[in-house]
Amino acid sequence: MVSPERDAQVVKLDEALDELAKLDPRKAQVVELRFFAGLNFEETAAVLKVSPRTVVRDWSLAKTWLAREMSRGTGH
Repeated sequence: MVSPERDAQVVKLDEALDELAKLDPRKAQVVELRFFAGLNFEETAAVLKVSPRTVVRDWSLAKTWLAREMSRGTGH
């Protein structure tokens, strides 16, 4: 059974990803492909038709942005 706190974190992540998609759709796609689909940088780059270096950069920025959004309102 999943704890209510864990459920709340999943909802918060989904909301943060939705917001990221509005601001930068490609970065949101990178997160979805890397985190949820399990693709590596090269596979993600092929799907998005960008360079692996672009994927690495987008992944780094998206993770930082999501971490900041996830910590909002938690006292961190």
